[in-house]
Amino acid sequence: MMNGFSQKVWTVSELNEAVRDLLEGRFDLLWVEGEVADLRRPSSGHVYFSLKDSGGQVRAVLFRSASAAIGFRLEDGMRVLCRGRLSVYPLRGEYQLIVSAAEPYGIGALQRAFEQLKARLETEGLFDGSRKTPIPFLPRRIGVVTSPTGSVLRDILHITARRFPSIPILIAPVRVQGAEAPPEIVRALRDLQAEGLVDVIILARGGGSLEDLAPFNDERVARAIAASTIPVVSAVGHETDYTIADFVADLRAPTPSAAAELVVPVRRDLMTALASLSGRLAKGMDRSISSRSDRIATARQRLGDPARRIVDRRLALDDRLQRLQRLLQDSVAGRRHRLVFTTQQLRHASPRERITGDALHLETLHRDLKRTMEAALLRETQRVRTQAVRLDALNPLAVLRRGYAVARRLPEGALIMDSSALGEGTLVDVRVAEGGFRAAVKETYRS
Repeated sequence: MMNGFSQKVWTVSELNEAVRDLLEGRFDLLWVEGEVADLRRPSSGHVYFSLKDSGGQVRAVLFRSASAAIGFRLEDGMRVLCRGRLSVYPLRGEYQLIVSAAEPYGIGALQRAFEQLKARLETEGLFDGSRKTPIPFLPRRIGVVTSPTGSVLRDILHITARRFPSIPILIAPVRVQGAEAPPEIVRALRDLQAEGLVDVIILARGGGSLEDLAPFNDERVARAIAASTIPVVSAVGHETDYTIADFVADLRAPTPSAAAELVVPVRRDLMTALASLSGRLAKGMDRSISSRSDRIATARQRLGDPARRIVDRRLALDDRLQRLQRLLQDSVAGRRHRLVFTTQQLRHASPRERITGDALHLETLHRDLKRTMEAALLRETQRVRTQAVRLDALNPLAVLRRGYAVARRLPEGALIMDSSALGEGTLVDVRVAEGGFRAAVKETYRS
């Protein structure tokens, strides 16, 4: 009870929750215009900033998922138009704008966003000439992505019908202005590729302000053009207008009418060129035939009568054939003679003949050696016998066989030549023809 009034006591959290419910219930989606200030980019990828004008400011947050879809980079001092909803952050009791989409506001901001996107895509290589596909010389069918109600489509159809009436035109109607235009353009480009019915695509729009051309400076459109497998010709605005689509496209035309002229050749000019080429080809063929006919006539004159030349050549061939046969016969006879002579020489020098002769000579030597050895053996045998007779005559045993004996004194074994050297009882060894005996001297005498 305060001052006589009954009041509820709120906690801070309850108060912040009540304020958040009030704000979110009162304000649904809203657009807020202001200048970006105090911009922060933490590692989470979210973008925190303030929107301010001369009278105040409001905190705002652009979450990472939404930041990747806006197509440009927020910077301090940039004037933007943000769409979002209001909410309260209970921990600090501050309300803030949860931004779901943003776009540059004013010419300066649009130009800055254009330059940012251009620099980023150029760094990625989307503008490189190496990735661009040449435009076909004579397309079988042309796809046109543009508004179905503008004068651009009428100009393209008029020019293509005038230049080459038989080329079919497949129209993909889209919006070319406003926030809904980029998704429709992206879808039209993908549909034309999916069908595979066109050889080239013209992306066209008439002139306008930088805000009017914003769909063709959209990153989604730029990446769809870069990903196209079919060549894309960008024809957006007037000759002095440049968009991101112009840099990414395979070919940039200054105007939609110029795009139709670049894509479609003049059939009459092609027919004239074809007729000229056909005439030049016919004349060239005539000159070639005439030249070859002259060469044939000249060669025929130089050749003369083919039958006569054939007869002459045949006679010459027969003559050479006979000469060749004689040469072959002479060569064979000479080679046969050399073969016989060489065979005889080889036979004389044959190892078999030499072995046979040497064997006969060896046999003769063997017989001579045998006779010589037998004669020498006979002579040696006779000489040995003679010496044996002589030796036997000198052999003491032969004397003993005639009745003699040999006496030796013991124990020294000296021959006894004189009986006077012996005394009675002296032991003696007596050797006779067959054996011997020992005896003691009993008596000595002299004869």
